[in-house]
Amino acid sequence: MFTLKLFLDIVFLIIIAYLSIQFVYVLIKMKQQIIYPVTNEELSSIRIHPEKPVDAPTYSKHKLGITFYSAMILFVLIVYFLGLYFDIFNFSFYILLILPFTYLHNVLNVFALTKDGILIGVRFIAWNKIKSFDFIPIDINHKYYGFSKEANNGYELKVRSNGMPISCIITSEKMKENLTNQVNEYVK
Repeated sequence: MFTLKLFLDIVFLIIIAYLSIQFVYVLIKMKQQIIYPVTNEELSSIRIHPEKPVDAPTYSKHKLGITFYSAMILFVLIVYFLGLYFDIFNFSFYILLILPFTYLHNVLNVFALTKDGILIGVRFIAWNKIKSFDFIPIDINHKYYGFSKEANNGYELKVRSNGMPISCIITSEKMKENLTNQVNEYVK
């Protein structure tokens, strides 16, 4: 008989499988040739959070983030199977297991354009999935205003796709123009 618990188990396992596959996909894409940014100057002009420039998309730069995200997936699965063993499930238990992943989307401080798409945090968006992108000036009414002097004069790049939109901060006009040219080349 199909019960609510069985339904929640299936949905939970689908979500964990999706997050795990997406993470592995990001790790595979980090090995591809990076089109942009490639120089240290370009890396220092892009930020996922206003206070810290992105790191180069290499495993050695993101060892801690990769380890932490992997450990979190493993921890959630262990807690899930312990919950099955001790039969302590209710609806709030599933929510508590998924909740940490809502804050882990930027555990990897990476932004890169590859030949296949955009790599940002633990997400990869293929070029054909991108619907639009905009540069929003960071002014006094912007949510990132006041975090750093560089961000105050910059732009927020918003990329809209089939899923959730992604964003990063661009701190220079030159970087904005370069990114616009690069993304326009691939987005149709």
